Amino acid sequence: MSGISVLQHFEAYQKARVTFVQAVAEAATRPQNIEVMQNAGVMQLLRPLLLDNIPSIQQSAALALGRLANYSDDLAEAVVGNEILPQLVYSLSEQNRFYKKAAAFVLRAVAKHSPELAQAVVDSGALDALVPCLEEFDPTVKEAAAWAIGYIAQHNAALAQSVLDAGTVPLLVLCIQEPEITLKRISASALSDICKHTPELAQAVVDAGAVAYLAPLIAHPDAKLKRQVCCALGQIAKHSVDLAEAVVEAEVFPGALRCLRDADALVRKNAATCVREVVKHTPELAKLVVNAGGAAALVDYAAEARGAARLPGVMALGYVAAFSETLALAVIVARAVQPLKEALVAEGEDHIKAACVWTLGQMGRHTPDHARALAEGDVLRHMLAAMSHPDSSEDLRLKAKRALKAVLAKCTHLAALQPLLRDAPPKAQKYVLRQFATLLPHDVDARRAFVQSGGLQYLQELAEGGAGKLEEYISAINACYPPEVVEYYSPNYSKTLLDKIDEFQASPLRAGG
Repeated sequence: MSGISVLQHFEAYQKARVTFVQAVAEAATRPQNIEVMQNAGVMQLLRPLLLDNIPSIQQSAALALGRLANYSDDLAEAVVGNEILPQLVYSLSEQNRFYKKAAAFVLRAVAKHSPELAQAVVDSGALDALVPCLEEFDPTVKEAAAWAIGYIAQHNAALAQSVLDAGTVPLLVLCIQEPEITLKRISASALSDICKHTPELAQAVVDAGAVAYLAPLIAHPDAKLKRQVCCALGQIAKHSVDLAEAVVEAEVFPGALRCLRDADALVRKNAATCVREVVKHTPELAKLVVNAGGAAALVDYAAEARGAARLPGVMALGYVAAFSETLALAVIVARAVQPLKEALVAEGEDHIKAACVWTLGQMGRHTPDHARALAEGDVLRHMLAAMSHPDSSEDLRLKAKRALKAVLAKCTHLAALQPLLRDAPPKAQKYVLRQFATLLPHDVDARRAFVQSGGLQYLQELAEGGAGKLEEYISAINACYPPEVVEYYSPNYSKTLLDKIDEFQASPLRAGG
């Protein structure tokens, strides 16, 4: 065979390899092709192509493997089982930027599925190869490496610690300072995935100076970046008072509150989560947020949000209201009662309803004025419904019971308590009766109104089956009235009266007359 023929055959062979690997990479973008390719043993065919001497073939092979691994955890496990990761890691430090991006994509696609697969990526030495990629000149290589690092760290504290120990955090902080928006987003996301697990990991992120560079980005016009920044700041703040103060000292307020009114729904949700993680720690932090206009902003957010997005706003209001009567009053004055009542009625998920009743309970449990605001807002009736509805979850019933008990213990607005007396189950009736027993002895108008509304008559009906505390409270209320009045409203009074008439008609005096 002549030299020209050999060269022609070699060129045709190269061209065929390029065509094959590009076709596989393209086919891997369509889910309907995945099973066919897997059954055909495509991974065994792609593996040697990672070491091909033609860069474009290497890149296309890595891209195809990444798309396959991204599709399912079974295929990601096949990548690990075929010992492809060591080849990728080995080549990561040797090849050009296009291959590095493709290799980092494969590592990310494998690591995202489970802690076990992410650990396999770490065990292959991937972190040591990814860290230098964060220092590459090409921002797209940095993005690919940061993304892979975030997917490794997201699963658990041990993997996040491995990422931290590899020296990634200072480099991710540097990446946040780069001008490319996409790189900023991915770096903020990776830092969030690292610091979310433990206070120690979050502290390491803070010590690297991340907060100082994240905080100003909360006002950035890019919505996707703001999502990640709010999320990262919230993950830092949630762990401890010191970390929450580190976030506050970076002057994220009132910027975070403005994000509650952002056009992007995820920005609003992540901002609400960030605010919640700050205010939950101390009265001082809650007061700082309230003084910055946080109560009104959270109320507006809770009124507009729906479903799971509503939850962080509702919880933030509850944390604020829990600390003191002053802060609870600030929440009430910000008109939180009606949106929370509407959420309690309208939301379908019981865990959201439970958050609403918990927050309302924190608002109303401080003083009679606080409780009156809830009573006048017709909240108590809906709390009672949540507690007694047969379809309510156990958690919702428990939280509604506790909230109702706490509010009723402070409620002196008897007109609002009156309807509850008839509708409440025995467990709640005793809380209502306790308030009547406490208040009626000292209020003449209330005693008269209780009779006129039919309350005293209903009480006598209730007394027939009452026992324990219920009987004790009924006796205390009855003692507020003359015995003949109590007797008049008792269920047997008409029968007793008729018996007396019969006795009167049958007396000897009447018979002799």
